[in-house]
Amino acid sequence: MIIPIKFCGVTTPDDALAAIEAGADMIGLNFSVQSVRCISLERARVIIGAVPDFHNFTGVFVEQTSDEVDSIRRELDLAHRQTYSTPWSAGSIAAFRVRSADDIAQIRALLAMSAAPMAVLIDSYVAGAMGGTGHKAPWELLAGQDFGVPLILAGGLTPDNVAEAIRLVKPWGVDVASGIESSPGRKDAGKMRAFVAAVRDVERAL
Repeated sequence: MIIPIKFCGVTTPDDALAAIEAGADMIGLNFSVQSVRCISLERARVIIGAVPDFHNFTGVFVEQTSDEVDSIRRELDLAHRQTYSTPWSAGSIAAFRVRSADDIAQIRALLAMSAAPMAVLIDSYVAGAMGGTGHKAPWELLAGQDFGVPLILAGGLTPDNVAEAIRLVKPWGVDVASGIESSPGRKDAGKMRAFVAAVRDVERAL
């Protein structure tokens, strides 16, 4: 069992290089103006250009229209797009914030009415924030949930708790931003290596 690891909110070429060296499978580039990790199109080009042999970038979008998302994805040749809005395009990562069983029921209803995304990303709910808050998602509610598509677990993951989260929720993949940072928007190479090591260790036990 291989659990894909997404390091989200990378803002510099050096951090992208360190993420790849640490073993990240996907790198998230955040285009939401609500986020402290928001980057411009030009900065994204610089980051992608610094790692020409890595092709698994995900664009993270909140406010943009479907046309804007598609335009940015094509311009940057992004492998994936992650959106917090509906309807999403087939092949997108559909992101949701969860705090209760009612939220999970709403996700199921939305999935039933839309084209199947490539994955569902579940993050914690914090009023006024779309991810990257460092608050844990409700693992107990997510344990045993099957959305019919792969589940990516986000929300408050760190090198110290990711193994516990994986054992309980059993997600397809994991996503982390603040849990591997030295300050908002700046990644810590040691924390990134420790996060990957923790995931790979628990993989062997599952």
